[in-house]
Amino acid sequence: MNRFFISMLRAGIVAAVLVGLFGQLVVIPTTAADEVDRFPPYAPFAVPYVAVAVVGIACVQVALGAVWMLLSMARRGAVFTPLAFRWVDTVIGSSIVATLLALGVAGHLALASVPSPDDDGMAVLGALGAAIASVCVGTAFAMLVGIMRGLLRKATDLQAEIAEVI
Repeated sequence: MNRFFISMLRAGIVAAVLVGLFGQLVVIPTTAADEVDRFPPYAPFAVPYVAVAVVGIACVQVALGAVWMLLSMARRGAVFTPLAFRWVDTVIGSSIVATLLALGVAGHLALASVPSPDDDGMAVLGALGAAIASVCVGTAFAMLVGIMRGLLRKATDLQAEIAEVI
């Protein structure tokens, strides 16, 4: 794989992890505190939702770390080895955890009586829609990476078979 592209992807990974850390440490807690100040009935929900958001971002960061390792393997030309499956499984696992967190949020928003700052309840419905969309996207991503894992398995088996012949 081209070293320039690997370097650019790594720079993007570093930027994404740093933006995620900023979000985890500054943006999410500050926004939650501002929302509780603006609408006090949100107070009991602030800590659990902040925790879910921080863990969700951590799942993305874990997946990015696994992609970093896969890029290192691609640079060395060692992607078609059994070690690559550990990193692909890490991406799948972190996406499943993030999807389950989104599913929990969607379930809570759908079943619990979460107060809404507006009279028509559209804020809660919007959050529910976003959570459901996140569940759908997370499920699709996990399935896609699972299919790609199967293709990696076939390619690894074929490379091992060719190595035996040569």
